[in-house]
Amino acid sequence: MKVLVTGGLGFIGSNFILHVLEKYPDFRIINVDAQLPGSNKKNLENLRSNTHYEYIKGNITNKKLVEKLVSKSDAVINFAAESHVDRSINSPKPFIDSNIVGAYTILEAVRKFKKRLVQISTDEVFGSLRRESADERYPFNPSSPYASSKASAELLVKSYVTTFGCDAIITRCTNNYGPRQSPEKLIPKTIILAHKNKKIPIYGTGKNVRDWIYVLDHCKAVMKIFLKGKSRESYNISANNEIDNTTIVKKILRLMGKTSDLIHFTKDRPGHDFRYSLDSRKIKRELHWNISYDFERGLESTIKWYLDNKKWWKNTSPSILKAYDWKTR
Repeated sequence: MKVLVTGGLGFIGSNFILHVLEKYPDFRIINVDAQLPGSNKKNLENLRSNTHYEYIKGNITNKKLVEKLVSKSDAVINFAAESHVDRSINSPKPFIDSNIVGAYTILEAVRKFKKRLVQISTDEVFGSLRRESADERYPFNPSSPYASSKASAELLVKSYVTTFGCDAIITRCTNNYGPRQSPEKLIPKTIILAHKNKKIPIYGTGKNVRDWIYVLDHCKAVMKIFLKGKSRESYNISANNEIDNTTIVKKILRLMGKTSDLIHFTKDRPGHDFRYSLDSRKIKRELHWNISYDFERGLESTIKWYLDNKKWWKNTSPSILKAYDWKTR
């Protein structure tokens, strides 16, 4: 089977491609990626000679290119997205372009050539939750331009399913962590700054809660949904591992033999959601999926990867490792 993976140089997309090529020898992957912020050519440089892998530099908003690639693929898995909430607050337009217009372009192509689409979405479409967990029928309430753009893409997918009968599935996942994640994100940023004995910025009080899942567990879930999921359905993916930001940073510091003196609380970002939480009983019940990595094991593996792969992040701009200064924006 030949699968078109969009955004395959990004964090989750690259881990997914590596997982598929290792575990599914009959699969061939075409990876289209525009190399926008969040993409990293080094993520898949070891696949240059792999005959089951082809990389195309291109943007998913390019109708001609997308149609060409979709026409010669059996299915599409759309990981491509602008995903950093801070940047979406500072500059929303790239998120509208990639996450909405890009999804529309892909939908038009899969509609034309009658291909299956798996649309990768996020728990952030449901907004901040107090105590409950959002199941697949929970109403959208996005807070940031990023979350709104992903919710919009979901609505487009659902409309193409209802109106045109497209074969599409939506997945929503909680916060991922693991190898190859951009240093602008909390966990790799903490690891890198702690390694350098530099201050680690945490927004507000650090009590904001996220449900964290190791990226390989997410990749396995997406593959199971792709192979066995029901068309026109959506599936939530979570590890039931809700932890506040300060606790996460302290865990990393402890595992790295550092003290919490490195923590530095900064001005909170606008519209910062307090808590995300997904109910993922559906995928566990229907597709018999579950996580393989508990948080402690996943953190240890992640820390080891970043310390063993300093060349991957050594040229990271100092500005990326800082918190956004909302006073000046």
